[in-house]
Amino acid sequence: MTLPDWPLMLKRAMAAAYLDMSEASFEREIAQGRLPDGVMLGGRAHWYRPALDKAIALIAGEGEHDPEAEFWERFGDKAA
Repeated sequence: MTLPDWPLMLKRAMAAAYLDMSEASFEREIAQGRLPDGVMLGGRAHWYRPALDKAIALIAGEGEHDPEAEFWERFGDKAA
């Protein structure tokens, strides 16, 4: 299987495809707080690929919880 060169910022459909999920499943995981919310870029929600990778590592039990990173992911635009 040839994998695409995934961009750093992914729109909803591509982010779901990156995780091999349907968009509905992707949205459910976001609503449950297991995947990060998108960030507004160019007037549309985009997902930062490394943040998705980190979330999946945490779900798989391979990542470490980082409270500072979580703070900035959740409140970064509101903290300023």
